[in-house]
Amino acid sequence: MGLRARLPSVLRAARPPRPVLHCTRRYSTHPPPGSRWAPLLGGLGVGVALTYTAISLATAEDKHEHPHPTPKRGAERFGTPEDYRKAIAEIRALLPRDDVSTDEEDREVHAANEWYYGAQQLPTAVAFPHTTEDVQAIVRVCSKYRVPIIPYGSGTSLEGHFSAPYGGVCVNLGRHMDKIVAIHPMDGDAVVQAGIGYETLNKALADQGLNLFFPLDPGPNASVAGMLSTGCSGPNALRYGSARAEWFINVTAVLPDGSIVKTRQRAKKSSTGPDMTKLFIGAEGTLGIVTEVTLRLTPKQPTRVAVVSFPSVTDAVKAVVDVVNQGVNIQCAELLDSLFVQAANHLGIVPNPLPEKDTLFFKLLGTDAMMDESERLLREIAQKHRSIEMRMAHNDQESDALWAARKGALYAALAHSGYETPMLYGNDACVPLSALPQYVAECQKEMRDKGIYGPIVAHIADGTVHSTVIMRDRSEIPMVDELIRGFVKKAIALDGTCSGEHGVGATKKKYLPSELGDGTCRMMRTIKDSLDPLGIMNPGKLYPDEPDAPGQDAKYAPPPPACCT
Repeated sequence: MGLRARLPSVLRAARPPRPVLHCTRRYSTHPPPGSRWAPLLGGLGVGVALTYTAISLATAEDKHEHPHPTPKRGAERFGTPEDYRKAIAEIRALLPRDDVSTDEEDREVHAANEWYYGAQQLPTAVAFPHTTEDVQAIVRVCSKYRVPIIPYGSGTSLEGHFSAPYGGVCVNLGRHMDKIVAIHPMDGDAVVQAGIGYETLNKALADQGLNLFFPLDPGPNASVAGMLSTGCSGPNALRYGSARAEWFINVTAVLPDGSIVKTRQRAKKSSTGPDMTKLFIGAEGTLGIVTEVTLRLTPKQPTRVAVVSFPSVTDAVKAVVDVVNQGVNIQCAELLDSLFVQAANHLGIVPNPLPEKDTLFFKLLGTDAMMDESERLLREIAQKHRSIEMRMAHNDQESDALWAARKGALYAALAHSGYETPMLYGNDACVPLSALPQYVAECQKEMRDKGIYGPIVAHIADGTVHSTVIMRDRSEIPMVDELIRGFVKKAIALDGTCSGEHGVGATKKKYLPSELGDGTCRMMRTIKDSLDPLGIMNPGKLYPDEPDAPGQDAKYAPPPPACCT
């Protein structure tokens, strides 16, 4: 059965105009009158059929029971160099002249960033769409010629999400598709194009005098599309959670066949079958290109910073467990190990040096009375768990001064390493909180034994640990790559995950069978093949059975040649 028989396109319909700020195009969850798909889409047929197919195929143990031939996985699935040239020529005819580039510098910028050490596998061309219709046109051309499509938000990925192992067209959403479509203060939501940065949105909300913000905070410059597609997280996850459907109400997306879907209406909740919005969260651009998102906003509350030093990570973890279980009203709890604190002191980031011990950074939350009570409880808990020192801010200026050590920790460590051109190789394994002391201790010991400088920072309340290995130069990449593999295996053995917040991308897919199991991986693949039978959408990422293009797993190999330059 073909794709269209299993998952019909949702055609766009006109809707009444709504108040907007910059961008007016809207999409509907409804098919137009007379659509031959209306009876199916009026019920639960699509979601149930897709879910049933995924589960039934995933549980088939014998590969010969699979009712469809296995789709091609490697380079043979894509078009010829001549197909690539034709596709780029057609895309040039569809977009303004400056919105399609085959310039080598543009292609290099869209292949990797300073935090990713994989092979710099360049896209064949870069397209800069303005609208969902532009994205649709690009996808249709690429589907016609079997040319890979690589979605690109703001280029902050740490896991090679926008590398182009087979060339293809990189679709940059950040240059033009970065507008606020509408803000609905009474409803507590905002509709945005997917290329906008969360910081840009929050600034716009503040500039309008609204006490609302989007609380997910993975790091500077992250785009909404990238945040959603990687299932991001950050320091605020303790209070506000991670990138899940409670924050992403609906998405508009272009599927690999060029059809446009909108997953839900804007209501706060809906019980109309499987939530198709969730299909795109964490999918890393492999199921379609998200072009528009409705985000849930939340009131912004005052905070105060508290910094507490402990003799060990074990003491710090016990304190955090008590803080959470006793209901202390906090927004985040961050751990810097003694090496990070030492680096912060060396650079003079905080006004008075902190004890060079494992240290917790808290943000208390709420009214003055609530924060006073939280401070009282925190002091009691800290003393119970052998705290060495506690510092408490009492206004925004003092809070900023204390939080500077957490905010600037990474750059402090790079500077403090003493290396002429230090390079960061990070990871984001996540373990149950009860296993965190053991995991951190084992990682620290292994780095010490190998003579590696690797301070650790953790979003401690949810168990996410960043072992931030600082390298002297690229010659150390093979050794550090092997070290990180060992860290990931430790995390999985402790019932943890290879990625708490950065996503899988090109670098972690090999860990998924041992973490998720073959059945779950088959289910993921079945959904992928149903939506993208040609395999053109962000190939080489996420799925364990995606072959590594030449040099991709050996991160330091040269890139394959590209055509159409």
